[in-house]
Amino acid sequence: MMRPVDDYELIDAGEGARLERFGRHLVHRPHPAGIGERRSPRRWADADLRFDRDRGWSGTGVEEARNGWNVRIADLALELRPTDAGQVGIFPEHVAMLPWLRERVEVAPERPSILNLFGYTGMVTLGLARAGAAVVHVDAARPAVAWARRNAELNDLADRPIRWLVDDARAFVAREIRRERRYDGVILDPPTYGHGASGKAWRLETDMDPLLDDIRRLLTPAGWVLLTAHAETIDADDLGAWLSTVLDDVEVGELRLDATSGARLELGAFARGSGAS
Repeated sequence: MMRPVDDYELIDAGEGARLERFGRHLVHRPHPAGIGERRSPRRWADADLRFDRDRGWSGTGVEEARNGWNVRIADLALELRPTDAGQVGIFPEHVAMLPWLRERVEVAPERPSILNLFGYTGMVTLGLARAGAAVVHVDAARPAVAWARRNAELNDLADRPIRWLVDDARAFVAREIRRERRYDGVILDPPTYGHGASGKAWRLETDMDPLLDDIRRLLTPAGWVLLTAHAETIDADDLGAWLSTVLDDVEVGELRLDATSGARLELGAFARGSGAS
């Protein structure tokens, strides 16, 4: 994958951590895929935001960062802030998926209807809306949906045809089937494990198959799906096998970022394709 530009830069990775620039903040946080030696060891001391799983956030930039700061990535203005889980509000590796998604919108004969499940803070939703799609954005976390709506306002996209829903992905899809709704595209970035809005547990390895079976019933005949995942035990071929139960033509690949130091960070996998099977 190409390295994202604008206000994001992966500077280095190694020894179980990653060093990134998000606009004016330099962020040091753990990541199991940061293997090997660090190639730019001196740069790590400049981090003003550091996350430790036991102690949380520290550094000279913490107080300011908790109020949020804005960056521009993939031609979108995005609000970032440190979360208790060690995130900042964006998964930069998903930027590489945006050109493919925009192309799906641009080649559609009319405004496509797209379902974005596990939509998080809205970068993908806003990229699709700007390209001309009507989007249903679903996430089980109310704060994430509120965050996504703030991002829409930052980009003057609040008046676009976007439905913002706090809901469990499985429950929502089941209701859409009963309503006989159809979508031209579906995007899924499910967690490895978690809980839906109703508190029901989610496990990727057991819950993905039935969810994809339901999504197959939502797709138009030429519909497409993008599936991404970040589980260490699930690779691109696994995602491809799942998606092949829904689509005839499936492409798979790795989600990764290249650091300016020359390091490479493996961050998961994707499967995508079109044409319901």
